[in-house]
Amino acid sequence: MKYMMQEMIDWIEDHLFEDFSLESLGQHMGYSPYYCSFKFHQMTGISIKRYMSLRKIYLASIELKETNEKTIELAFKYGFLSQEAFTRAFKGTFGISPNAFRKKPQPLQTYVKLNINRREGDFMMDISQKLKIGALQHKMQDQFDQDILNILNGQMMYEEFYHHQLMEKSDYVPFNEAMCSNDTSATLFSDEFIQIRASGHQVSLQEYEKITLTPLKPLFENNYKCIVLWFGDDMFCQINLLTVVAYLEQVGYEGKVYFHMVKEATYEVEETEIQLGGYGEIYQQVLMQHRLPDAKLMPVMYQGILLYLEYLKEDNEITAFIKKHISKPQHELLQQLFHLFPHYGLGDLQYIKIIEALKQA
Repeated sequence: MKYMMQEMIDWIEDHLFEDFSLESLGQHMGYSPYYCSFKFHQMTGISIKRYMSLRKIYLASIELKETNEKTIELAFKYGFLSQEAFTRAFKGTFGISPNAFRKKPQPLQTYVKLNINRREGDFMMDISQKLKIGALQHKMQDQFDQDILNILNGQMMYEEFYHHQLMEKSDYVPFNEAMCSNDTSATLFSDEFIQIRASGHQVSLQEYEKITLTPLKPLFENNYKCIVLWFGDDMFCQINLLTVVAYLEQVGYEGKVYFHMVKEATYEVEETEIQLGGYGEIYQQVLMQHRLPDAKLMPVMYQGILLYLEYLKEDNEITAFIKKHISKPQHELLQQLFHLFPHYGLGDLQYIKIIEALKQA
């Protein structure tokens, strides 16, 4: 079935911009249009229409950034009936208008072609990306000497960077948290925060301190001129990023802050300077009040917050997919979830918790 699905995805990608119809897809696949639509949604957790819309919006964003083609021409090229319709779709997806994005490109969450057949472990870090990360590090060191702290999202990224010796002499620490899960408190890393987070993760205070707090001692104890935040573009990473930036604001950090967005499938990196201000309030609105903040956000953080608010719903696209495949062996279901919902960035522990809860419901 997965080979049939990949053939369907390949055909849809070949017809993103012209000559697409469910009838034509059905004829190509040898099934009815309804069956193709049903199986696509069942296997991917998203409708064909939504998949095509996200892909076209993302591809249009690349052209906005890299070409001078007029916005109205891009609108028509990517299948929108008017510039206004394109603008609404773009802003609804990224939280910023096409014209504003073109004037000041900012990191976006990527919507890549689905690959049902990709195996875990297929990827190895490209040497060109390793060199690019090294170049970014050299630029920082030239500007701030060694007075730099790199904060990496999670132990896995930390170990990957350590394995490739990407940080050289700079200090670097992992942020071992999953802020998209469980409750939190307004004052970050306070006694209340630690108790709430440890309880939510169902670990002792000592275990929480060992896993999360001890690695962050350089952040708590030293005064760096520059802090570089290495986080991915998925929901998990963006909620963690928001938490770290809110903490820097809370303690009155006055140095430079850079966000190095890492696409964890390829280790491509995009650099953005973050100006502190308002993130503490955004943190409370999102993680405590569970609502979309009023402030303007980086598009990638806006996308992460939208996904987080969707993730908090009892019935969301992830739970809907799991319910349809609840009888599958857990390892197969986990592999499908990793492939189909990479934009959430969830790990096996988060997915297993959801699966077990749905089985008990």
